[in-house]
Amino acid sequence: MARQARQRVPEGPAPDPAVQKLRIRYTKRGRLRFTSSRDFQRALERALRRADVPMAFSAGFHPHPKISYANAAATGTGSEAEYFEISVTQRVEPESVRIALDEALPEGIDILQVVEAASGALADRLEASDWLLEFAGVPLEVLAAAVDRLLERETAEVTRLTKSGPRTFDVRAAIVSARVLAPGDALADTVTSHAVGADCAILRMVVRHTTPAVRPDDILTALREIADLQPPRPPLVTRLAQGPLDTANVRVTDPLE
Repeated sequence: MARQARQRVPEGPAPDPAVQKLRIRYTKRGRLRFTSSRDFQRALERALRRADVPMAFSAGFHPHPKISYANAAATGTGSEAEYFEISVTQRVEPESVRIALDEALPEGIDILQVVEAASGALADRLEASDWLLEFAGVPLEVLAAAVDRLLERETAEVTRLTKSGPRTFDVRAAIVSARVLAPGDALADTVTSHAVGADCAILRMVVRHTTPAVRPDDILTALREIADLQPPRPPLVTRLAQGPLDTANVRVTDPLE
């Protein structure tokens, strides 16, 4: 009779169960926009320990904190609206966690909001993003003409190199709205610490989250291929918000409400 293989079992007690889940909004500002996802994850785990947050851990031979990240912005992109969830083994006051964690993280990664998680998946509530692109050295009328040419098209396909090879997809269908604005008008309806340069043409756009995800870089590729937009240097890209899409008012709402 064949000998049954023994299943290895980790030694020691099982990890404490999670009793509460928190959803957290944070920023990537200034030089911290160049922080990679991996670097941020390491910094966050150190900060959680310094802030004495009672983290829940997975079981197994290599326990790790129960943290889930949702739709993080690419390296080099600033953001006022990044999100993650954590599970804890003791009930905590969300505002006290926000204060302690904010103090433990470097300046530029700021904890804006902590709430107890509602039912459903956080990722399902992140339907669209509100983006701000600052084109230094590009005249307002040049950017406006390029954006108009893109919006006039029914489709605008671009090709991006992915891990599985080149992939071609339509970016036009993901663009819900796009407005070219002067610097003084760019943030009139937004509460943010972001300061916009006075010598910039501004593109403000709401982009639906799709599969594959349409990123600002993909839309810049379309503007270059369709309208020959060639800015003297890459635009500064900042995500102002991400969350449920209010199609009636063409805006992105708060996913933590």
